Amino acid sequence: MPRIIQAKQILRRSLSNGSRNTYMAIPKGHFVVYVGEQEKKRFVVPVSLLNQPAFQELLYPAEEEFGYNHPMGGLTIPCSEDIFTDLASRLGAL
Repeated sequence: MPRIIQAKQILRRSLSNGSRNTYMAIPKGHFVVYVGEQEKKRFVVPVSLLNQPAFQELLYPAEEEFGYNHPMGGLTIPCSEDIFTDLASRLGAL
């Protein structure tokens, strides 16, 4: 659970430091994740995903490989886009 709290703190910092242009605008209660094994695709998902055990399972390898920092803000998740979109769809995030 401390990892989730740490991820939330980093998200708050990255969102508060981000630019406010249209592309980078993130709705309140959402955060950015970058997903993919080679090319990273940007997704904006609800913060409620952080409470889902299935999503937390994706965060463990992400922490091992990348930590919780991304040069553009958000989290990087090293899984295939198909796996992420399937999971996020099942959890009602997409």
